[in-house]
Amino acid sequence: MAGEPQDDCLFCKIVAKHVPATIVRETETTVAFRDINPQAPTHVLVIPKAHYKDAATLAAAEPALAADVLREARTVADEDKLESYRVVINTGAGAGQTVFHAHAHVLGGRGLQWPPG
Repeated sequence: MAGEPQDDCLFCKIVAKHVPATIVRETETTVAFRDINPQAPTHVLVIPKAHYKDAATLAAAEPALAADVLREARTVADEDKLESYRVVINTGAGAGQTVFHAHAHVLGGRGLQWPPG
């Protein structure tokens, strides 16, 4: 069921503290942690604590929670003192989503080219 923790979801396990992660921020509704395969000097994932399979599902079901994720992305960038940064949200396997729990990537600390690929 949407919003409920999923036993087979890596990010739900991180939220529950069953899987270790380098957590940089945690709020009542979100968790932000360093990516284990960083693509930039700053590469942090910001996830809602509630499970939604992707950003589109999250935005439709709980727009305020989707806003929390984006707000925390900015806070992560501010705390890492990034003058510029990219927030990437992949929705669906064809777009590169590999963990099906809504999340935003905060990338910065180096030049980021466009198009991303």
